[in-house]
Amino acid sequence: CILGKIVLVTGAGGSIGSELCRQILPLKPSLIVLLDHAEHNLYSINFELTNLKETLNSDTKIVPVLGTITNKALVEATINEFKVNTIYHAAAYKHVALLENNIKGGVLNNIFGTYNVAKTAAQQNIDNFILISTDKAVRPTNIMGATKRITELIIQGLSLKLEAEREKEIKTTQFTIVRFGNVLGSSGSVIPLFKKQIENGGPVTITHPEVTRYFMTISEATQLVLQTGSIENDCNVFVLNMGEPVSILNLAKQMIYLSGHKLKTKNKEGDKSGIDIQFIGLQKGEKIHEELFIGDNISPTEHPMIMKAQEDFCSWKEVEKILSALEFRDSIDQNDLRQLLLDLSQKD
Repeated sequence: CILGKIVLVTGAGGSIGSELCRQILPLKPSLIVLLDHAEHNLYSINFELTNLKETLNSDTKIVPVLGTITNKALVEATINEFKVNTIYHAAAYKHVALLENNIKGGVLNNIFGTYNVAKTAAQQNIDNFILISTDKAVRPTNIMGATKRITELIIQGLSLKLEAEREKEIKTTQFTIVRFGNVLGSSGSVIPLFKKQIENGGPVTITHPEVTRYFMTISEATQLVLQTGSIENDCNVFVLNMGEPVSILNLAKQMIYLSGHKLKTKNKEGDKSGIDIQFIGLQKGEKIHEELFIGDNISPTEHPMIMKAQEDFCSWKEVEKILSALEFRDSIDQNDLRQLLLDLSQKD
C-alpha cells in the first residue's frame, strides 16, 4: 500500500493522522499528500515531516493541502491531481461531548465528508482505502459513535456495490475498516486530563466508578493500521487486539500515586491532604463499558494483534436511503436528528 505509492492521509494533522504520517514516511512512498482543515495542525505535521525527511535522506515528496473533506470539489481534485493510490481516512470529529451539542456538524463532517472521499476513491479506482473507525461505533449510544457506525456502513455498501465488477476481474478499490478503542496520547485521551487535574491538586473527575475502556498506545495502533492494508479482505472489519479493558478508577489511582501524591481519605476528620476523586455521572450517550465487536463471528488473521469481524453489510440501496434521510439535516430539530441517527446506525 505504501512503498513507491502515492498516499493521501486525511486528518493528517490530528493525533492519529499525524502518527500515521510519521510511520508512513520511512516506508518510502513516492508522495504523501497531507489533507487537513486546521491550518496550525497542517503546518506542524508538514514542518515535522520535512525535517524527518532530511534525517532519513528520503526522496519522498510531501504536499500539504489545506481544506476540508466536506468540500467535494477539493476532495475530487486532490485525489485526481496527485493520482493517489492509497488513502488513510483519519479525518473525523471524535469528541463525544462536543458532538452531542453539534449534531449537524458531526453528520456533515463524519458521514458526508467520508462519503465524499470514499465515493471519489471508488470512482477513480484507487488501490486502497482504509477507514479509521472506533469502538464507539458498536451499538452506538452517542452521536460520535452513530456517525462512525454509518461511515462503516457506507464503506461496506460501496464495497458490496463494486463486487459485481470484481467478479468480472475489473480492478476496483479495496476498502478496509479498522476499528479500535482509545489511544494514549490522542487529543481526546483521559490521560492528559487526569494529569492536569493532579497537577492542580485535584479533584480527579470520573464519570462512574465501574467505567472501563480499551487502551493502546497511539504508536502501536497506527502500526497495526498500516499492517491491515496488506491483509486480504472483503471489507470485513479489522479489530485491533487491545487486551483487557482498563478500569478508569484504577487508572486514576495509579496516576495519583505515580505523581507522588496520595489519595484523599474520607474517614479522617480535618485531613485535607491528598488528591480527591469525584464521580460526576455518565455524560449523555456515554457507556459504562465499550465493545469492539457487533456479533460473535470473529476470526484471527495472519497477524496476532489483528482480528477480523464478519458482520452483516448494508446494500448500497440501503446506504443511499440513510444518506437521503440525513440530507435534510438542517431542517430537522436537533433532538429528532439525534434519534434519527441512533435509529439509522443500529443495523447489526
